[in-house]
Amino acid sequence: MTKSTAEKYAAFRKLHESGTFIIPNPWDVGSARMLAGMGFPALASTSSGFAWTRGRPDNAVALDDVLDHLTELAAAVDVPINADFEAGFAREPEGVANNVRRAIATGIAGVSIEDFDAESGLYEKGFAVERIVAAVKAIRSSGTDVLLVARTEGLLHDPKAIGPALDKLVAFAEAGADVLYAPGVADKDDIAAMVRAVAPKPVNVLAVRPEISLQEYADLGVRRISVGGALARVGWNAVLSTAEALRQGDLRGLASGAPSKRLNTAFASWTQVP
Repeated sequence: MTKSTAEKYAAFRKLHESGTFIIPNPWDVGSARMLAGMGFPALASTSSGFAWTRGRPDNAVALDDVLDHLTELAAAVDVPINADFEAGFAREPEGVANNVRRAIATGIAGVSIEDFDAESGLYEKGFAVERIVAAVKAIRSSGTDVLLVARTEGLLHDPKAIGPALDKLVAFAEAGADVLYAPGVADKDDIAAMVRAVAPKPVNVLAVRPEISLQEYADLGVRRISVGGALARVGWNAVLSTAEALRQGDLRGLASGAPSKRLNTAFASWTQVP
């Protein structure tokens, strides 16, 4: 069954109402279909994972290419897609709003906006809030029910800057963001503090400490868990290690590949063969 965009909006909203779910990050149509076929209820794009498929570093892919990628992902699966939309591909609030409207047109169910870019660095709170307000207005004026995820990247640059991160998340929540996200938070007490600070709005946590279980995140009050480019890095690590062995004449690593039958069977249900 092919779900409409409106049905994806509704399903995505429902996921954020209660419980805790993992939202993995595919990097292309194949990985998206594989993950959706495995039963994950929603997926999120990854700027780094997609950039690597284009032979580029993270944050070095043009807006039009990202929009094409989001369009492909949204059309490829029947589960909601949350867009890793970096910093909105614009500095000024008006530019962010325009680009969010373009992202909405791809069929995504959620869009994340960061408060950092390579040229300007980390935006101060007031200006970062203006950018979130612009994104909120763009979504509301679109007549859609797309979720806005407001991110602060501060902890990725200073892991001890919990206070400023909390202040920004609270301000983003008050500005109308639907989901709050501070990638880099790792300590359980800090995660719990974030959940309390923006309650009842949901918090997304990046799984930077794999030893923390899904149940532990749930007990902390986290609504959703994403993995960023981690799955893509796992795949690249397998390729790199096997290829390095090949370069030295050792072919044994090829035996660790997933069976073709399993892959073909998994993808067969997505393809209408004449």
